[in-house]
Amino acid sequence: MKTVIAAACHAKTALRLLAASLMALTAHARDPAPLDAAVAARVDGVVMAEMERQELVGAAIGVLREDGIVYLKGYGLADREKKEPVTVETVFNWASNSKPLLGVAAMQLVERGKLDLDADVRVLVPEFPDKKEVITMRQLLCHQSGIPHYGPVIPTRRGYREPMPFLDPVNSLDKFNKTPLSHPPGTRVLYSSYACILASAVMQRAGGESCHQQIMSRIARPLGMTSLQLDMERDRQPHWAAGYMKDKSGRVVPAPESAEYWKHGAGGYKSNIRDFALWARAMLRQSLLGARAEAEMLTPQKLRDGTDTDRGLGWMVDQDGARVHHGGKQNEATSRLVLYPKRDHGMVVLTNCGHGDPGAITTAVYKALNER
Repeated sequence: MKTVIAAACHAKTALRLLAASLMALTAHARDPAPLDAAVAARVDGVVMAEMERQELVGAAIGVLREDGIVYLKGYGLADREKKEPVTVETVFNWASNSKPLLGVAAMQLVERGKLDLDADVRVLVPEFPDKKEVITMRQLLCHQSGIPHYGPVIPTRRGYREPMPFLDPVNSLDKFNKTPLSHPPGTRVLYSSYACILASAVMQRAGGESCHQQIMSRIARPLGMTSLQLDMERDRQPHWAAGYMKDKSGRVVPAPESAEYWKHGAGGYKSNIRDFALWARAMLRQSLLGARAEAEMLTPQKLRDGTDTDRGLGWMVDQDGARVHHGGKQNEATSRLVLYPKRDHGMVVLTNCGHGDPGAITTAVYKALNER
């Protein structure tokens, strides 16, 4: 009888401990309280003031505190000609904020033992011409490869049988692959989207499936990012923002339609502000990588001679690790993601204007949030 009573007591204790653990997990998973009305009004005021100053057509922001999303809001027009307002469902181009996606997906392969950051990338992608220098995935991700960034380049011109050949990043290499290196790898930092297209091809070969499929299956779906997509060559889909730019006279005009999918992890992605904020929250919560891989990704990489830089693997990182960030700019859109991991907060901004300065918006919002 004593044995039965003891067993029952142990069971009750175990159940209480399990319940307490579940409550703790639930509390941790809950988002913090949203911004109160007065703070939200201040935020709205500074965003609208910045939009007027910058002559922005549309924008959306997300504010994160204590690992959670506390504010999402759209401002202005998603399509000026159709008078469609920006909402939290409006889909904007991320532009170069696609590069951090590439960094995380690549480090996931490193964790699985499928990718060596310091191997010659031509082992996996021999289609990239021999430049008489070893180029590594690490150098591609931290912008030390010597591959130039747009500007005058020498393409390979060949015919393709596929209807959309540049869905394969290996084919996208043809846009620049004959161009000489600007410097020996590892000796300078030179920001390069072309380098990240090559990194997308390397990731595709290492992972055994398309770069896009890997990003969707290991990042977008687990996080519930239902609007994340490549900027495809087709008619504008529901919720897509129209793009705007300034012409030579300074007028804000519609930007030419341009499908950016061929850039892949260099600048091919787009989503609504909610999913951009979910992505930022996942980085604050460190939910996509193990501690070791994440630390390596967010460590500023040194040059060959030991000089410090502000580039991690796919991210820009302050030397003390206090700020992790990235920006994006295309003719029709700009974006900004900034995180302060040690203080558990951050912010994301998307605009549909190539002349936008989303960094000025984050600065203004932070000032509004910290007013007393």
